[in-house]
Amino acid sequence: MRLYILRHGETVWNVQRRLQGCADIPLNENGEYLARITGRALCNVPFDYCVSSPLIRAQRTAELVLEGRDVPIYTDRRIQEIGFGEWEGLSCDQNNFEIPDPNFPEFFRNPENYIPHPSGETLESICGRTREFMNELAANKENENKTILISSHGCCVRALLRCVEEKTENFWRNCVPPNCSINVVDEKNGVFHLIEEDKIFYDRSKVLSYVG
Repeated sequence: MRLYILRHGETVWNVQRRLQGCADIPLNENGEYLARITGRALCNVPFDYCVSSPLIRAQRTAELVLEGRDVPIYTDRRIQEIGFGEWEGLSCDQNNFEIPDPNFPEFFRNPENYIPHPSGETLESICGRTREFMNELAANKENENKTILISSHGCCVRALLRCVEEKTENFWRNCVPPNCSINVVDEKNGVFHLIEEDKIFYDRSKVLSYVG
C-alpha cells in the first residue's frame, strides 16, 4: 500500500494565522490554485481512492487534485484537524496574539506540554484517532497493492506521520507542513516507511512566502 498524505490548500485564516481547527473554512483563490498545481504534478499517480477529512478545505483540495479523474472520495472524521474549541478563529501571530492563554505557543514549541482549552482536543486524542485510522488501512487486505490519497490538515498530517516514525521529541518535524505538501508513505505487513517528506510542487518563495 502506498499513501500520499496531503495537507489542504491555503485559506484566508492560514494567511491571517488564525486557528482553524474544526472551523469549516473554505480554500481561498490561492489555495485552489495550489491544489490544481499539485493535481497536475500527481496526474500520473494511479490513485485507487481518496480518504478526506470531512472539512470543506480538505475535501475541496482532494476534488481539485483529482479533477477530471474517476477516483472516489470518502470522508473520515479521524483525519479531521485537531479541535481548538473556543480558540478557533483567534490569531496566534506573535504580532497580533489573541489567544487568552499565554502558554499557547507551547503547541508549536513543545506540543507534549500543550494544554488545550477545555472545549478543545488534546494531542493525545488526535494521535490516538489517527493511529487507529492508519492501523485500519493497513489491516485491510484489499488495500495491499493500492495507492491512496489522504487529504487532511497540518497537525493531523504530523499525527499521521507519528504512526510512521515515532519521534516523540519532534512532533512537528521542525515545521508545520506547507499547504498542499505531500508526504509519501509505503506500508507492507503492517510496517510503515516514509518515502518522501513535505514535497511541494510550486515555488514557495513566490506563492507561499508566509509559510516558515
